[in-house]
Amino acid sequence: MTKTAWVFPGQGSQAIGMGADLVNLPKAKAKLELAEKILGWSVPEICQKEEQLSRTLYTQPCLYVVESILTDLVREKSERPAVVAGHSLGEYVALYAAGVFDFETGLRLVKRRAELMDSASGGQMVALIGFDRQQLELQIQYSSDVVLANDNSDAQVVISGTPKAVEELLGKIKVKRAVKLNVSGAFHSPLMAPVAGEFQQVLKAAKFADAKTLVLSNAEPIATTSGSVLKQRLTHQMTQGVRWREISQQLPLQGIDRVLEIGPGKVLTGLIKRTCPDLELVNISSVTDLPG
Repeated sequence: MTKTAWVFPGQGSQAIGMGADLVNLPKAKAKLELAEKILGWSVPEICQKEEQLSRTLYTQPCLYVVESILTDLVREKSERPAVVAGHSLGEYVALYAAGVFDFETGLRLVKRRAELMDSASGGQMVALIGFDRQQLELQIQYSSDVVLANDNSDAQVVISGTPKAVEELLGKIKVKRAVKLNVSGAFHSPLMAPVAGEFQQVLKAAKFADAKTLVLSNAEPIATTSGSVLKQRLTHQMTQGVRWREISQQLPLQGIDRVLEIGPGKVLTGLIKRTCPDLELVNISSVTDLPG
């Protein structure tokens, strides 16, 4: 029997027009209306506006809403996954998919998370493609102001820190390609501690149930169903790195044969393919991608 994992992309995977084919579906309408009440703006409308969709304040709630609706549609046509995981913002959709909280609770958390992260400033994030990992890790050890924010695969990572420290580190390593990310702050680094502390108070008040399927968290990629453990791990997510390479490595160890990436683009399946080339990879970005 095939064991499946569902994975959910985060910020950076958004695409203009995403979710447009969901608007007229009766089951999607209720969630889109609820989202508009909570957010004070329309997700389908923002998804058509490039400048706003690329801003953290809007990106994160839009991804959460679109991916959650797609998850509901996949759930109607597929068996429950054995494992779920999400990349950064995607972890909130993974927890929704696992039954840890309902759609509204997750959206309220994501709304506040997006507001706080959008307000962060003074940091820089740079994606590195083609580098010497040992050399990079050594230089990060010597720097107090740069961390490995996203460990995506052996060939692709993101560093995060103060602009000065990031530039200094880039001058000390060989890298095939370095791409500065269009974000306001040094996400997934200790520089996020002030906003993370504020968010923890919001997170503390939210009710988390035990998951109905195993969850691999960004901050600690060891599978669990414990709601209290998952909440604790989520409290560290803003200030610690996304350990996606390790999450990918865990999939075959959990007996996973097949991975469904639910959300726009093919970022995660691309990363998983590098780490686990033998897994079957499927992308569900729209209604037309849904299983028959």
